Amino acid sequence: MIDGARERVDVCTFIIGNDELGRSVIERLARRAREGIKVRVLLDGFGALTLPRHHFDPLRAAGGEVAVFRPFFSLRRIGPRNLRNHRKFTIADDGWLWSGGRNLACEYFNGDAAHPEAWHDLSFDLRGSVAAAAARQFDHDWASVRSRKPRAITAEDVPEGPGAAMAQFLPSGPDQTEDTAHALLIDACFRAEHRLLAITPYFVPGDGLRDALRLAARRGVQVTIAIPAQSNHRLADFVRARAMRDLARAGVSFRMLPFMAHAKAVVVDDQLAMCGSINLDLRSLLLNHEANVVFYGEHEIEWLAEWIETTASAGEAYRARRPGLLRDVAEGLLLTVAFQL
Repeated sequence: MIDGARERVDVCTFIIGNDELGRSVIERLARRAREGIKVRVLLDGFGALTLPRHHFDPLRAAGGEVAVFRPFFSLRRIGPRNLRNHRKFTIADDGWLWSGGRNLACEYFNGDAAHPEAWHDLSFDLRGSVAAAAARQFDHDWASVRSRKPRAITAEDVPEGPGAAMAQFLPSGPDQTEDTAHALLIDACFRAEHRLLAITPYFVPGDGLRDALRLAARRGVQVTIAIPAQSNHRLADFVRARAMRDLARAGVSFRMLPFMAHAKAVVVDDQLAMCGSINLDLRSLLLNHEANVVFYGEHEIEWLAEWIETTASAGEAYRARRPGLLRDVAEGLLLTVAFQL
C-alpha cells in the first residue's frame, strides 16, 4: 500500500516498534515522502513513550508529518490522559484501507530475537467507501491533534472497484455520540440464533456484555471464545477468570490457545462479522478510540468463521475452578480498576 500510493498515505497506529520492522516502515514512508507523496503518521501517546526522540527524524527530514495523540507529558489541556487512540489503519489515497489488530512491530508480523514466535493476528484490506470512511476518521483524529479543520472526504470521491466487500466502517470511542461497538455486540448476542464465535487477546467484559453472552448460551446458541492461555498482560489474564467462570457455567466454550493471539474478531450466525482493533474488554469497548469493520457478505463472514474455528481448535477447553478467598478478593479489587488494564 505504501509503495502503491499515488498522492497520500495516512498511518494511524498504537505502536510503531523500535525494531527492524518499525524502522523499515519509517524508512519506506520517508522514501515515498521524498518522492512527493504526502505522508502523515498519527501515533498514540502511550505507544510513543518507549521510543527514542530521534525515531521519526528520517521521516520528518523527508517532509513527512508525525503527530502524537494525547502525549503523556504534554502541558496542554487535552482532557483525560488515559483516553488512548487504539485505532490501527493505513489508508492510501483515501480509497484503500489496511486494518485489523496489528501494530507496526516485529511481534505482530514475523517475530525477532525478543519474540521468536510471531503473534497470531489478523489484518485485511478493502477499497472503496469503507476506506473513505476510515480516511474521514483519520482526518478527524489528525485535526483534533493539530487543531486544523478536517478535509471533506466523501464516498463519491472514491470508486468502489470490482469485488468490493459489503461492509461498514465502525468507529467507537469518546469522540462518538454513542458506544456503537458495545451496543452492536450486545444486540448481536440477543439476536444470535445458532452461533457466536469470537477471538480476543483480552477478555474483561462489562456486566452488560457478560449478561448478553450468558443469556445467548443458555438459550442454545453456540458461543465459542478463543483467547490465549497466557497473554502479554498478566493482570488482564488474572481478572478475566471471574467472568469466564460465570459464563462457562452457562455453557460458553472458552478455548485456551497455546500461543499469543492478538486478533480481534466476532462472527454472529451468517449475518455479520466484525474485525479490527476492538478487544472484548472494558477499556476497548468503553474508553479507547477504536475502529472495526463490520462485514455483511457471505464470503467474508464464512472466511472469518472458519479462521476463528481453526484457530480455536488449537486450544484446550477451559475448566473453571472455584477461587479461594484471597483470589476472590484480589479479583474484585482489580476489577474496580479494569478500565486501566
